[in-house]
Amino acid sequence: MSEVSVLDAQDMVVRYPGHPPVIAVDGVSMTVAAGETVALVGESGSGKSSFARAVVGIEKTAGGTVLFNGAPVSPLGIRRRATALTGIQMVFQDPSTSLNPRRRVGDQISDGIATARARGAAGSTVEEWLERVGLPTSVASRFPHQFSGGQKQRLAIARALAARPSLLVADEPISALDASTQTSVAGLMRDLVAESGAGMLFISHDLAVVRRIADRTFVMYSGRVLESGPTDQLWAAPQHPYTQALLAAIPEPDGAGRIPDAPSTEDREVWSEIPPVLN
Repeated sequence: MSEVSVLDAQDMVVRYPGHPPVIAVDGVSMTVAAGETVALVGESGSGKSSFARAVVGIEKTAGGTVLFNGAPVSPLGIRRRATALTGIQMVFQDPSTSLNPRRRVGDQISDGIATARARGAAGSTVEEWLERVGLPTSVASRFPHQFSGGQKQRLAIARALAARPSLLVADEPISALDASTQTSVAGLMRDLVAESGAGMLFISHDLAVVRRIADRTFVMYSGRVLESGPTDQLWAAPQHPYTQALLAAIPEPDGAGRIPDAPSTEDREVWSEIPPVLN
């Protein structure tokens, strides 16, 4: 794994207007190295997606810095960032967000290949990418509605990685899939990212999958990172009570289970007052 940081976010703040304003991300710092998979976990509403959107230049930050390959990332909006930040690609929870329903899937993967070539990266073919994500080359002429949810997510991954990004941001990419395909799709993403040398920020509720694919894990709660470190170390000896509570809530010894969405008010108050544990 390379020590070069493709993503370097320091003291990042995301704030939404309101009375009072809502602080969705509160001073979060994170790096992702080339060839590394970093997971960000936490309950719904913890600020994970807001962090992801700020990282890719969709959401405006209220403080801190975000560097991509050493250059500042500015909020550009979805349309402008599509051409200005081609080195960062996203895979969303719903693959329909990534795929145009009116275009053949082969043409959409071709767009990613063209993006890579425009940046001077090595090109590939539609057929090669379909094979890499486990689909027959004959499906290139089909439209997205002709595929299952898992197949559409594989196509979205192929389109994103065909652009040869330096950073792949995956925001809950498997939560909409059935249990039988979640692990295989997450493993596919990890393998393809490692093969390409890109870094990946993988956002998920699924601790079992995170344990299998992430080099490092950040645990987020109420806009802050409460604990971070190598995934194996964090799993074996969690230091923060919130992380301990998450792992204790997993019902099966093999790690099957999901992060609980409704901790008690008393627990929330205690977790918020305990200093973070960062490695």
